[in-house]
Amino acid sequence: MGRLTHIAADGRAQMVDVSAKLPSVRTAVATGKIRLRRETLDLISKDQIAKGNVFATARIAGIQAAKQTAQLIPLCHTLPLSEVKIDIVTLNDHAEVKCTARTVAQTGVEMEALTGVATALLTIYDMCKAIDKEMQLSDIRLVKKTKQEL
Repeated sequence: MGRLTHIAADGRAQMVDVSAKLPSVRTAVATGKIRLRRETLDLISKDQIAKGNVFATARIAGIQAAKQTAQLIPLCHTLPLSEVKIDIVTLNDHAEVKCTARTVAQTGVEMEALTGVATALLTIYDMCKAIDKEMQLSDIRLVKKTKQEL
């Protein structure tokens, strides 16, 4: 196991200096799930949730959160995001959220993709909590990251 880059030699937390790195095209994809009752999924699909269009709101929330990641996660670099995309699909007993984040920068966008997924899932939870007391978030994880030299 290698050295933790966010920990200085004396044990203090530090932001990693990426100034010596060349910018590259970086992409990260994260996913997560929210288990919902079938009745809740039916109401969402019919746009009958009292708080509004659940998935449209979750998409916007996920995008906004990805853009604010450096404000939420200490020691994260502020990145110029080129793209943030939130995809939501439903299955029998859950919805799956996928966030793709892209930048041209000196460091990766994993945290932005994970933050986007987590916030989209939390938004779905918030909008449905009055009618579904059994919801569960799970499997939030990074599934892919790429780096392409310019």
